[in-house]
Amino acid sequence: MNARRVALVGLSGAGKTEAGRALAAALGRPFLDLDGMVEESTGCTVTEVFASEGEAGFRVREGAALRVAAGMAGDPVVATGGGVVEAPENRSLLAEAFTVLWLTVTPARAAERLSDHEDRPLLAGEDPAAALADLLARRHAHYAAVADAVIPVGERGLAEVVEALQAALRALETNP
Repeated sequence: MNARRVALVGLSGAGKTEAGRALAAALGRPFLDLDGMVEESTGCTVTEVFASEGEAGFRVREGAALRVAAGMAGDPVVATGGGVVEAPENRSLLAEAFTVLWLTVTPARAAERLSDHEDRPLLAGEDPAAALADLLARRHAHYAAVADAVIPVGERGLAEVVEALQAALRALETNP
């Protein structure tokens, strides 16, 4: 496949990092995780960045990591943070520099997948599924605006998700 850089977007718990890592391996490409890039650049966990700089500070750092990923050679597969689409400049960059695949998952299923959500600052509280539903409502139009293809995750296993991602990339190459 000759697809340019690939970015996976979607809610926390959609499996962007796991699927991105597996997709990159299948395609023989580098893999980048924006949260990991923020952690590496700050020497802090995402939770610590949220605690010291707030969500706004984290989003600035996330946007900077996205710009680095957009400039990297080797057409990496990039797992974005769930909220990367909230900044207009990030949406523009995603559209310009990446093939964007939206991993969709229900908030309830995402919450199940994130049963250990202490490292998810936006899910702090008693009802992660409700928090995820609120985030999806806030971000849905943005995900839809940047997505070149939509891949439902549902109850699929990793291999099935990666197959669906590869099929979407092939379809986009055939019918851009």
